[in-house]
Amino acid sequence: MEYLVHKGAALKRCQLHITGIVQGVGFRPFVYRYALEFQLTGTVLNSAKGVTIELQGTEGNLTQFITTLNTTPPPLARIDNISQTPLPILLGETTFEIIKSDSHENDGPSSSMGAQVAVSADKSTCQDCLNDMHNPDDRHFGYAFTNCTNCGPRYTIINALPYDRHSTAMADFDMCPECAKAYQNPLDRRYHAQPVSCPVCGPRLSLKTPQGEYIIPNTSNFSTPELSTDLAVLKAAANRLHQGQILAIKGLGGFHLICDARNDKAVNTLRLRKQRQAKPLAVMMADIQMAQHYVTGTDAEWQVLSSQERPIVLMSSRPEHELSLAVAPNLNKLGVFLPYTPLHHLLLGLFKGPLVATSANVSGEPIITDCDELIHHLSHVVDAIVDHNRPIINGCDDSVVQVIQPHMDSPAEVQVLRLARGYAPLSFPLEIPLSQSILAVGAQQKNAIALGFGNNVFLSPHIGDLFSVSAEQYFERTLATFARLYHFTPNLIVRDKHPDYAPSRWAEMHSNSSVELINTRQSQCLTVQHHHAHVLSVMAVNQYRDPVLGFSFDGTGLGNDGSLWGGEVLLTTLDKAQRLAHFEPIALLGGEQAIKQPVRLLLALLFEQMSLDAVIALNLPIICSMSPNTLTNLYKIWQNGSALKSSSVGRLFDALACALGLIETTQFEGQAGMAIEVAANRADAIALEAIKLNLPLDVDQWRSSEMFKQIVKLMTEKPLTDNRRDAIARAFLHTLGDAICDYAAQYKHLPTVLCGGVFQNKYLLEYCLSKLWAQGNKVLSSQQIPINDGGIALGQLWYGMHRN
Repeated sequence: MEYLVHKGAALKRCQLHITGIVQGVGFRPFVYRYALEFQLTGTVLNSAKGVTIELQGTEGNLTQFITTLNTTPPPLARIDNISQTPLPILLGETTFEIIKSDSHENDGPSSSMGAQVAVSADKSTCQDCLNDMHNPDDRHFGYAFTNCTNCGPRYTIINALPYDRHSTAMADFDMCPECAKAYQNPLDRRYHAQPVSCPVCGPRLSLKTPQGEYIIPNTSNFSTPELSTDLAVLKAAANRLHQGQILAIKGLGGFHLICDARNDKAVNTLRLRKQRQAKPLAVMMADIQMAQHYVTGTDAEWQVLSSQERPIVLMSSRPEHELSLAVAPNLNKLGVFLPYTPLHHLLLGLFKGPLVATSANVSGEPIITDCDELIHHLSHVVDAIVDHNRPIINGCDDSVVQVIQPHMDSPAEVQVLRLARGYAPLSFPLEIPLSQSILAVGAQQKNAIALGFGNNVFLSPHIGDLFSVSAEQYFERTLATFARLYHFTPNLIVRDKHPDYAPSRWAEMHSNSSVELINTRQSQCLTVQHHHAHVLSVMAVNQYRDPVLGFSFDGTGLGNDGSLWGGEVLLTTLDKAQRLAHFEPIALLGGEQAIKQPVRLLLALLFEQMSLDAVIALNLPIICSMSPNTLTNLYKIWQNGSALKSSSVGRLFDALACALGLIETTQFEGQAGMAIEVAANRADAIALEAIKLNLPLDVDQWRSSEMFKQIVKLMTEKPLTDNRRDAIARAFLHTLGDAICDYAAQYKHLPTVLCGGVFQNKYLLEYCLSKLWAQGNKVLSSQQIPINDGGIALGQLWYGMHRN
């Protein structure tokens, strides 16, 4: 497009180099439109280093363009830095052009700073695309893969940077003339939307048996849009769901297992087949109106639920609803989320009801992304498979969040429990550039990895627990993905202090030998203690470098003294953590068995204060159910001191839930904390006033065994009614919170950090935040970083960044 610049006005020319999330988000057409508006000539180019713009025009128009770009970038873009360089005038230039991406500039591992562009997370379908999908006159009507530059897949389909179609899962799909026209028009919202397609040229759905035989193949041709392959597959799927069947359905980052959330038989069959006895299941609702029939929430919770990230949000369930009680047994919360792809919107629109939608995986392993793998591992679980022929290059599970708001007049914060689709890969720019590239390999559980180079920090999506060969392979595939995307080779690797964790073994193997890591460069390896890394992760996301007072409470982690920690107060700096106080170490009678059978933890606590005969005389039901020989043997193990000990606060939750009869065995991580939170929320305020607990601080140890002696006395001196049980649960949380806040009151000159999986307990966290703010303590927010082990890699990275 040609136009005349202002006559008589002096021309200037400059180059802008922009980094951040600036590819795959409609950045170039955005630049093009504003260049036309401000009568500028020049070019815009994508490369692995970001976006480069050359502009020529009057000084006033150039200033207006740069101001507009800075203040109102495209909806999904994030500008981290704009550098400006003057250039000589090009006489005779009359157009502004979008030129082909440069995939070779500074390409390859020889580039010490790596790619400077951040890969965008996958985003849910925008309203414009939904309108197209529901418009019978639009060629995208009923199409399960509709998208544009403002929405759709990003991370899950990308193979290399820059983000161009030939480097994505769409490489083998040739565009039809209509899609090519939209793709090539800078004024069309589908301009260079790499997954752009339609029913004529794009991916298609198919319906298969559990053995992979076609019921409706993706090659089917139907005469009208109303009878398209996608709609035929989804109508058949909806009918099967109404019949109570369990289906696998391929989404953005992997397969879901789905069934009718109102059908008891279907939900219980899913649990039986998947061997998932008690862990709550997520439910996908068609829209906000449907969700309101099943859950209640604050304005902030509804906003997060409907945000473009579309996470699973933990919300309070209504006292009476139609969902099967097997969806979230004995809990007063539901994990709900809304459709985030056209496929999900179409299916929910046809089914007209809530669907259980849980990740398709073998227990404890990563989400399955390939149909053949699904058939191999889960054919016995499903009755049919909804597949499609667009490959998932990078698996990505659903994000899980909850909204923290201690008071209605306090600001609401999103606490991310699982960082994945919609939020990850998470990146942010550094205030001070790095002199070397760093890789942090994360924790054994809830693993994620972190990279740092140049001015950039990247945290991967949730990888999972690394207890199997397939999980470790997924870990290595994720490492390879980020190495490939960012041409990344680390100079430094940072790992957990525990030498037997899978990431620790990997780090040592790749730093101390000639085993190839991306190329043959060997890397230095550092270790950082688990709970120190927890605190550092919160410091990192706040880019905070001064000392803090950290409360790091979780299940377990190897301490500096070789024992198992998990209830630590740490005076934390960038390079060290001084252990100021901790919870009393308690014997894990039987090691791992103590975690699975928390009565062993309860006994260990009571043995610290009482004789075996006195413990038996308590007549606690959970203890009475044990044989005399077992009790005697456990007491002997405790007496001889041979059992491992742990200061873990997470284990205290297990022991309390067991004592109160809320659980007998631990069936999934966090079960005890959830049960205690449910009870605490039910507690009657009057009953609570009558129950007081004391948690003595003996020099530098909180005597948790003394608190449990008080608890069992409260349980046995009067009948243990439901109200009394709930009041004890709430008093336990208040006592922990008071201990935290009273200690923090001594350090008001330092910011407070609350981290570790224990602080996923919403009741405890909100109680602490409310009291800390009231007494004048500054608290650093975890923002979008999981405070569980999913944030450990970022803490490790922050440690490595500040080591000389």
